[in-house]
Amino acid sequence: MVQNFDIIIVGAGIAGASAAAVLAADHRILLLEREEQAGYHSTGRSAAMYIVNYGPQDVRALSLAGRDFFFGPPDGFTEHPLVSPRGVLMVAHPGQEAALEAELAASVGMTAISRETAQELVPLLRPEAIAAAGYEADAQDIDVAALHQGYLRLFRSRGGELLLRAPVEAAERNAGVWSVHTPEGSFSAPLLINAAGAWADTVAQRAGVRPLGIVPKRRTALIIEGAPGEPGSARWPLVADCGETWYCRPEASTKLLLSPADATPTEPCDARPEELDIALAVDRFQQAIDLPVRRIEHSWAGLRSFTPDGSLAIGPDPEVEGFFWLAGQGGYGIQTAPGAAALVASLVTGAPLSKALLDAGVRPEVVSPARFR
Repeated sequence: MVQNFDIIIVGAGIAGASAAAVLAADHRILLLEREEQAGYHSTGRSAAMYIVNYGPQDVRALSLAGRDFFFGPPDGFTEHPLVSPRGVLMVAHPGQEAALEAELAASVGMTAISRETAQELVPLLRPEAIAAAGYEADAQDIDVAALHQGYLRLFRSRGGELLLRAPVEAAERNAGVWSVHTPEGSFSAPLLINAAGAWADTVAQRAGVRPLGIVPKRRTALIIEGAPGEPGSARWPLVADCGETWYCRPEASTKLLLSPADATPTEPCDARPEELDIALAVDRFQQAIDLPVRRIEHSWAGLRSFTPDGSLAIGPDPEVEGFFWLAGQGGYGIQTAPGAAALVASLVTGAPLSKALLDAGVRPEVVSPARFR
């Protein structure tokens, strides 16, 4: 028998989980996940931070709109703080000075600092690698697991149903209702929200909807031993070059996470790191920071999915009634989740944008999928 819902959401990563939790307050929601656990792909492999000065303007606005949620989540949402202070040190290597000036001019809360101050923050920075630097003191580490699980708990507490191992095999719309078919059964709802991450275009095609041209891109990360001593590297900010060719940040109390900031287009898959990308991460890190890398303790890769213009796609499909996009989060899905979920709720219910969204300058037309049609 077909089970009926108000809304079916495809994808239980951070985007789908946050939207489901908010919408479940007033709707009967089914959340479908293709894997054996929610957040298995991008969400579960993210080392996210809350950085207001990260991403295109729509991302920055949605991130700002969710600030109060991160710093003061609802009672019972989590037992631990969602964010903790970290800071971001943006380094301009020789030849990158103009890029840093442009970043500073477009930023909110990032200030230029001297090379000496940069080395006080990260004593192992090689002097020859620093032409200029900027610092964003307010950037925060995000507890991704606490955020994701908090949304899933809230979703369930509001009566939402999560179904795992249930990839969408086909979907069709008749008489204003979607019928969605999975290995675990068939389900119906007037509204189908596509939050399938790297598989978003695949889900659209299986529903007879034109894809947006979303491209999954592989991002590699690895763990090494950090600088010894007290405080060692435990208190370093995230360090990145303004050309976005590498970054590192403390992990736990004695480790460092490195990445070559790769963005290699690929097919939707269970991403795995490439040896070349691991080698690039180590080489670029050691050119900038005087810390030998003797052993790779762990490495992994995840997929970050981008629309053709790099901004998010949030809103109804202009060609197919009842099909709603929540996709193209790029590398920003964690920090935009509270703002994006609030925007989804407004667009789905027809309610006015919240004060937080308006104050942050969120404009639904900027992220509307209609721009690609």
